[in-house]
Amino acid sequence: MSLHDDFKPVIAVLTMHDNQRMFRGNHQNFQDILQTGESMGYVVYIVTVRDLNVSGPTVKGYTYNKGSGKWVSQPFPLPHVLYNRIPNREDEGKPSVQRKIDECMQSGIELYNPFFFNKWNLFEWLKKSKSTQQLIPHTRRMRSASSLGAVLRTYPYLYLKPESGKAGKGIMMLKFQEKERLPYRLKIQTTRKNTTYKTATLAKLWARIRKETGHTPYIMQQGIELASSHKRPFDLRVLVQKNSKGQWSVTGVGARLAGSRSITTHVPRGGSVEDPEKLLTELFGEEMTTTLMKRVKSTSLMIARQVERGSGYTLGEMSMDLGIDDLGEIWFFEANAKPMKFDEPQIRRRSLERIFHYSAYLARQSIR
Repeated sequence: MSLHDDFKPVIAVLTMHDNQRMFRGNHQNFQDILQTGESMGYVVYIVTVRDLNVSGPTVKGYTYNKGSGKWVSQPFPLPHVLYNRIPNREDEGKPSVQRKIDECMQSGIELYNPFFFNKWNLFEWLKKSKSTQQLIPHTRRMRSASSLGAVLRTYPYLYLKPESGKAGKGIMMLKFQEKERLPYRLKIQTTRKNTTYKTATLAKLWARIRKETGHTPYIMQQGIELASSHKRPFDLRVLVQKNSKGQWSVTGVGARLAGSRSITTHVPRGGSVEDPEKLLTELFGEEMTTTLMKRVKSTSLMIARQVERGSGYTLGEMSMDLGIDDLGEIWFFEANAKPMKFDEPQIRRRSLERIFHYSAYLARQSIR
């Protein structure tokens, strides 16, 4: 390495302007990011798409004033690296936002995590590689009653999920029990409660599903009987990020145990944060758990590389949901390009530091 050894890039966190709160997103998360970056010696600030003018010598950014406990705006140097935390798909999809992102990428600013993932695209990318293909439950787009009926005959236990869903919103569970008087059972999860709808015919089932989904594109996915603890299924949340060498590495693995009546393991829906090794050891014993944890980590890295290849962009981090069934097989359910913050303190701390390790790597690459 050369004279760039002590070079500290300027890093900006990108979000959207907001009239009430100055900018959108999780302010506490932004505060943590800034504090970590500053303690590591970086210039770091929040910038909105509206204020990011790539041709100016300086941009209006926000920083947190600990003394007053308030966010304040001031001029900052143009960033070398932009960490994209635009909080929702609707904003990110706006033509003006897309134009600004393109403009940044063309002006030589390194952009990290260019867009949200779509579930269908993820499965398509993972199907392209032999090694990741077998991790995916049978998944199809939900287009018609007849295609749903056909899939149910092969896989009588399905999950119906919005292609661009977030935090378990809109997910339904469907079971087909041929011998029953009302063979179709649809479990619908709302914020407050679950409703089970039972019907005798596929036509009635389809009408009810359409009522729930409206015009939102959905996928149908084979249900997997997950390993469970005290009759509550759990899955694993893995955070993978690139490190200071620009290579994918596992930041941490957490477990999420489903709420007692929830159909997903999301914490806002009654799920709880657990220690994965503890849960797996209860079921598989210590030796097998050590092997499983190693496999979960190597599988996550393999998935991250394949998703990055499929997307055609440089990605810097993602979280993913993996399931382990009763036989110890690993399944991939989804990946998220803008990971929510992990509640486990050691994973959280490492995840914040890695943002800057990888940003520094990106900035050094672009200077070269």
